Amino acid sequence: MPDAFIKKIEERLHKIYTDPAAQVDHHNVAEQIYRLCQALMDHGNLKLQLHEDGRWSEKDSILITYGNSIQKAGEIPLRTLSDFLKKNLDGIIPNVHILPFFPYSSDDGFAVIDYRQVNPDWGDWEDIAAIAANFDLMIDLVINHCSRENLWFFDYIANNEPYSDYFIEVDPGTDVSAVTRPRNTPLLTPVHTHRGVRHVWATFSEDQIDVNFANPVVLLEFLQILLLYVERGARLIRLDAIAYLWKRIGTNCIHLPETHEVVKLMRDVLEFCAPRTILLTETNVPVAENLSYFGDGDEAHMVYQFGLPPLVLHALNRGNSTFLTEWADKIPPLPKGCTYLNFTASHDGIGVRPVEGILPEREVQDLIDCMHRFGGFVSMKANSDGSQSPYEINITLFDACMGTRRGADHFQVQRFLCSQAIMLAMQGIPAVYIHSLLATPNDLDHVERTGRTRSINRKIWDESELDCLITNPVTPQAEVFTELRRLIKVRSEQKAFHPDARQDIVNINTDLFINRRTHAEQTIFAISNVTERVLKLPLASLGFLPDGLVDILACEQQVVSEELVLAPYQSVWLTAG
Repeated sequence: MPDAFIKKIEERLHKIYTDPAAQVDHHNVAEQIYRLCQALMDHGNLKLQLHEDGRWSEKDSILITYGNSIQKAGEIPLRTLSDFLKKNLDGIIPNVHILPFFPYSSDDGFAVIDYRQVNPDWGDWEDIAAIAANFDLMIDLVINHCSRENLWFFDYIANNEPYSDYFIEVDPGTDVSAVTRPRNTPLLTPVHTHRGVRHVWATFSEDQIDVNFANPVVLLEFLQILLLYVERGARLIRLDAIAYLWKRIGTNCIHLPETHEVVKLMRDVLEFCAPRTILLTETNVPVAENLSYFGDGDEAHMVYQFGLPPLVLHALNRGNSTFLTEWADKIPPLPKGCTYLNFTASHDGIGVRPVEGILPEREVQDLIDCMHRFGGFVSMKANSDGSQSPYEINITLFDACMGTRRGADHFQVQRFLCSQAIMLAMQGIPAVYIHSLLATPNDLDHVERTGRTRSINRKIWDESELDCLITNPVTPQAEVFTELRRLIKVRSEQKAFHPDARQDIVNINTDLFINRRTHAEQTIFAISNVTERVLKLPLASLGFLPDGLVDILACEQQVVSEELVLAPYQSVWLTAG
């Protein structure tokens, strides 16, 4: 087994490090990777079991949160989070994605100072372990860049080995106009080093310096970190900004073949020493590019369904499901052993790049204009011709649902819950952002304090204030918190919502979004009214249906007769009683 694994890794390394001038000893690096894996397995404390029916099941869902999203005076934030999760989500949501909880210098954790330590202001590894004792964890591997305050970067400045080759130096006169940019900041940032001023690659900001994966020592460093997170309880690993990993001057430096091979190598490593672990790639790009990270079923286990958030929002804002239905109907079949992560909101904004070629530019601009009226912002990216174009909308999803293009109305809660019901029924595993669970409104004060538009959707709740809101039944926060947890619980009990269950989109009219999910033991018609009107749907329009259909979302279930009546923004999940 070790020889076969080493050979497999060596073959992978040959595809990554193809330049003979680099003089990479592929066999030696492969042996070092094997020793890292063996060290992890020797600890003997890994949870290696899979679900009874595979890697995932219909019971899986994920909560996305920062380690300090909820704070209590005088208490470590990770302990406050742990108490909140146990009190409110035990038995409902089994997986928790704690966004980067390491020491950091900017970008709310995504400029990592030390990958191996927990932010001391938030807690320590024991606090992470306490959460992992009750929930499966997703941990971020911020793999493309680190903070300029990271000790690696200080050693680079001092020209200390091996860190002198940990970052990417580029002559400032080099033509980098072909490089795909997710930001409108300069790609190269000047740094004063012991060897004089050097310009280093910085895809996202001058405080987030890209690391040099062309150096195999960097690869080994990050594999060691990856396995540390597995040892610390990670069931899921999220590869942040993975698309930009490999750089080659003269190309667009996104989705390069070497990047895909690095992801495949990480999957090889995990399947050898921690087969329970799921690898998730984060690539906020057009649909076809995003799906490329499945490889041939040998790359990421899971990719984000990045087209879902803007298209669901567009359908509800427009009162028209056309583009959502057409997109969903064309989602390609999943490779074996792969699935989607479905979401409608996250710590980032609502990306508009994923709908390139799907939504007409006029529709995108109209949506952006409406979100401006609802208190949101738009972040821009730099194009190769020097122009700028929208990258993402910054707004909380709850406030994004406060109305339609005609303006705000009184359907905010219903519209928002409709967005969640659509997401929960999609093929894959659903992920709910904590500020969706809590119906958090736009935090404009946070934007003013930080100067960053993304802060609008990164509120830090005071625990006592939050508790008052979610326990007071007349608040929208309580209404959403109670109902969304109920929807997730109902979903977890349906075989038709297994991530591998078949999905077929039924296109009847533009007022409805209809998703038929089929499992050997159950079929569900997930039907959502995306309009503010009462709709009547003859069940015969859905084709031949068995007698005795019930809406499992209804609090009081009863058999649905020949005609289905849907209130504004109502969702139903019809199945045989």
